[in-house]
Amino acid sequence: MSTDNTKLSLTTRIFIGMCAGILIGVLLQVANYLIGDLDFNIFSMTFSTYGFFVDGIFHAGGKIFVNALKMLVVPLVFVSLICGTSSLSDPSKLGRLGGKSIALYMFTTFVAVIVAMTSALIFKPGEGFNPPTETSEFVATESPGFVQVIIDMVPSNPISAMAEGQMIPIIVFAILFGISLTYAGEAGKRMAASFNDLNEVIMKIVTIVMNFAPYGVFCLLAKLSATVDSGAIFAIFNYFINVLFILILHAVIVYPLLLKITTGLNPANLLFKMREVAMFAFSSASSSATLPLTMATARQKLGVSRSVASFTLPLGATINMDGTAIMQGIATVFIAQVYNVDLSTVDLLMVVMTATLASVGTAGVPGVGLILLALVLQQVNLPVEGIALIIGIDRLLDMTRTVVNVTGDSTIATIVAKTEGELDEDMYNDRTLAHKKSVIE
Repeated sequence: MSTDNTKLSLTTRIFIGMCAGILIGVLLQVANYLIGDLDFNIFSMTFSTYGFFVDGIFHAGGKIFVNALKMLVVPLVFVSLICGTSSLSDPSKLGRLGGKSIALYMFTTFVAVIVAMTSALIFKPGEGFNPPTETSEFVATESPGFVQVIIDMVPSNPISAMAEGQMIPIIVFAILFGISLTYAGEAGKRMAASFNDLNEVIMKIVTIVMNFAPYGVFCLLAKLSATVDSGAIFAIFNYFINVLFILILHAVIVYPLLLKITTGLNPANLLFKMREVAMFAFSSASSSATLPLTMATARQKLGVSRSVASFTLPLGATINMDGTAIMQGIATVFIAQVYNVDLSTVDLLMVVMTATLASVGTAGVPGVGLILLALVLQQVNLPVEGIALIIGIDRLLDMTRTVVNVTGDSTIATIVAKTEGELDEDMYNDRTLAHKKSVIE
């Protein structure tokens, strides 16, 4: 069967859905203002034009898509975490190499969330945004104290935690479960293989859901455009610029600074040789899809040994999602500002903790960041429906986030290789290698 090369990419279809939704919503709002609401009959039933589309079709379509995202949160996080932690099956790699890699990945994610939230708190991209009427009355419930948060991290009933969507207890249980599989011998290997198969199935579900994203985006943006004032456009633009700025800052300042401090290497060489990887990551919006090119570049251009690259980079594709963490941090503060919810210090710490831990369970495929954002919002009692405010432009940011993620993967791999004596520094410093043809051709 021939491949249809004319088929539009998901990015293009989401962009079309976003533009069409905004256009239709604005037209409905303008028409309602100029000529008022019009009634029409279907099967002897009377409907208003505005109500039929805005409160009917667009509302239902948007809610169904949001529910589909929420539906995937628990199984995706639980299974992905188990697969990620159980993949550390080699006892020698569970020691210094594994600990060093995980510590560095988690550190950069922690820094990413802190910087992102600080930026959002300073620049306040959500101020002045009036949400739709039915959600503007949202009132946050009282958050538990910090001590109770620590206690609740360990679930007394993990099944109950899954049923109630309590994500931090689920994350803790999944990590313990995954680690236990590595020590359970043959039984653990058999069960880990089953979870890997289950993870593949869940990824297919994610793909199916994301294929409906253009329609979900259309409905969400159409209703949003028909019900919010013009100030919303400016606020969403502020959010976009805020996220994009922090993503670029993290890639060109935080990673190079960490590399320079820990190894003394010239960070410009890494950024220069990562150009091809960055372009592929941007176009695919998938860390996992970019992994073969990332590994080949690390070995053949950066001088990272095969043993370090084969362990550190796949691990990074699983647990290093700094770009996603940046989006989650800014988006959470943005949505809180939109709904006029003051986040307490405990709430902010919860966002940092949840976004950092959730990055471990974020699969390197397009669109998963939105699903993980849902759990971050739930942890601080913010409406998941707030995702509708940013979903239309998220695909554009998703591609940039992937570039940040793969840059972080290669940076950490280089640091680990250098500190373990597994880096060919002559190859790393040879910029002529960056001009070779693609390493995967």
